[in-house]
Amino acid sequence: MSIDRRRERLRFRSWHRGTREIDLLLGSFADARIASFSDAELDMFEAILSLNDPDLYNWITGAEPIPAEDDSPVLRLLCTHQFVGA
Repeated sequence: MSIDRRRERLRFRSWHRGTREIDLLLGSFADARIASFSDAELDMFEAILSLNDPDLYNWITGAEPIPAEDDSPVLRLLCTHQFVGA
């Protein structure tokens, strides 16, 4: 699969999680950042997409610390992402 196709697939998955709050956070993050991600960063982002929504939401909002086994530079970047809704 080409890197552009992979990015598009991950972007789609980001917007279609099932929880609207996480859709907005992950989708807007993917829209803003995924075009510049390397293969390694895409791997990290794909791992984030495999995590469950309640944990992600708690980590992104700072309600709970990110466990060491799930921590990555891309997840830390996601936690600093500012969603600006319309």
